[in-house]
Amino acid sequence: MKHINEVILVEGRYDKNAVLQVVCGTVIETSGFSIFNEKEKLKLIRRLAGKNGLIILTDSDRAGFFIRGKLKGIFGDLKIKNAYIPDIPGKEKRKKSSSSENKLGVEAMHHDIILNSLKLAGATFSDEKPGITINDKITKTDLYDKGLTGKKDSAKKRRDFMKILDLPERLSTNGFIDVLNALYTKQEFLTLCEKSIYNM
Repeated sequence: MKHINEVILVEGRYDKNAVLQVVCGTVIETSGFSIFNEKEKLKLIRRLAGKNGLIILTDSDRAGFFIRGKLKGIFGDLKIKNAYIPDIPGKEKRKKSSSSENKLGVEAMHHDIILNSLKLAGATFSDEKPGITINDKITKTDLYDKGLTGKKDSAKKRRDFMKILDLPERLSTNGFIDVLNALYTKQEFLTLCEKSIYNM
């Protein structure tokens, strides 16, 4: 599976699941329109995208284009790439009825369509240029070794470390690892741990 370098913004968790079946990388949900009220999340997206670039991949209906347009307004100073899915009539399997515009969303797209839409948007992949190898990735084992998971005071230590790194405290452990890998190399992470250990 290819690793995509840019942060990918999608509307919901089913869209995120569909994308992560096609590529590895940082995929963030807007949770529909609610993202516009989440200042911490917008700040984190800006930070991630400032380093890695941003791809917006929304549904091809009115709501999807509204979200895309509003995000472009918010992040207009960043390098934004737009990935588009085709208009395909139909209904997602998990839904009782089709959308008001009778169009399939990202979650229902075939894997080849999602990958092609990302390629057409100009996505860059780790195997196209020198990048991070699997041995350089920050893992749950690294978090455990640094006392950030699996130990008595890990939750507090992790929250304190997130605060030092200016990250939202509500990140899940998996989300935390995704963000760390998007922002830092493994060596940078280890150095940050050593520098921060006295403040945690």
